[in-house]
Amino acid sequence: MNPETIDPGHGHSPAAWVAVVIMLAAFVLGTVMLFIGQPYGVVAAAVLLLIGLLVGWILKKAGYGVNGPRYQPKGH
Repeated sequence: MNPETIDPGHGHSPAAWVAVVIMLAAFVLGTVMLFIGQPYGVVAAAVLLLIGLLVGWILKKAGYGVNGPRYQPKGH
């Protein structure tokens, strides 16, 4: 078997990258807000985290996921 045909892509798609970047920004924001004592900022970061998850799901459904019709795999 060819390993390239078995590999599911491991999230190397626009949907995954966008979701991870948004969620990473949410974690950074949440950490900073927790450090400076802003509870509403921590809540806003948690909401941003959920938004990142939702955006990734929407992009996957729009075809930008690993096996989506709009995804074009790049060579490694």
